[in-house]
Amino acid sequence: MSRRDDLAAGLAAVRTRIEIACAAAGRAAEEITLVVVTKYFPASDVRLLVDLGVTDVGENRHQEAEAKQQECADLGPDLRWHFIGGLQSNKAAAVAAYADVVHSVDRVKLVGRLDDGAAGRSKPVDVLLQVSLDPPDRAGRAGADVADLSGLAAAVATSRALRLRGLMAVAPLGEDAAAAFARLTDLRRPFLSEHPDADWLSAGMSGDLEAAIKAGATHVRVGTAVLGSRPSVQ
Repeated sequence: MSRRDDLAAGLAAVRTRIEIACAAAGRAAEEITLVVVTKYFPASDVRLLVDLGVTDVGENRHQEAEAKQQECADLGPDLRWHFIGGLQSNKAAAVAAYADVVHSVDRVKLVGRLDDGAAGRSKPVDVLLQVSLDPPDRAGRAGADVADLSGLAAAVATSRALRLRGLMAVAPLGEDAAAAFARLTDLRRPFLSEHPDADWLSAGMSGDLEAAIKAGATHVRVGTAVLGSRPSVQ
C-alpha cells in the first residue's frame, strides 16, 4: 500500500468511529470536526491528508508547526492550523501569527501575548480555554482550574484579535475517560450559560474519542489512529 492508501484507510476508520459514536449519542456526525494531529510527521503527509479531504490539522510544538505551516502555505486558507500543545508565554505571539485555532490557553499571561501576535492578521485567532481534569496535586498538571475560567474568558473578551470559542480538556492518564469527560460535561454547563457563543469543546483522542463525543465534544484530536505510530526519529 502507498502512504496515501495508508492515510485513506486510517481516515475512513476514524470517520466510521465518529459516525457510530454520534449515532449512539443521538448526534449528527457533521457536528464533529476531526483535527488530524500531524506531530512528528512530514509536510508531505499534510498534503496527502488535504487531498483526502482533511481541513483541520493539529500540531503540538511551535518550531515544527511553524516550519510545516510555511512549507504548506500554498495549500491555501481553507486548511486550518490548530495549535494543541502546551504553550510557553515567550512563544505565544509567534504561534498566533500562523495558528488559526489555539486550544491550550490556560493562564491570563498567554492572552496578551497571543493578542499581540494575532494583531496583524486579517481575522481573529480562535482560542479555547484548556481546563484541567486532573486532581489538584497531580504532577505535571496542565490546564486551568475551573475557578479561573471566568477570568480567562474575560481577558479574551477584552482582547483585540482573539475570539473565545470554548473549552479544551484531556482525560487524565490512568483514569476512565468516560468518568473524566462526565466531569467536563458538568463544569461546561455554567461556562456555556455565561458564554453561550463559546460552544466548541475540544476533547477526545485516538483512544477515547467515543467517550468525548458522548460528553459533547465538537472537536476530536486524532493522530495515531489516522497516521499510524509516530516516527522513532523525532
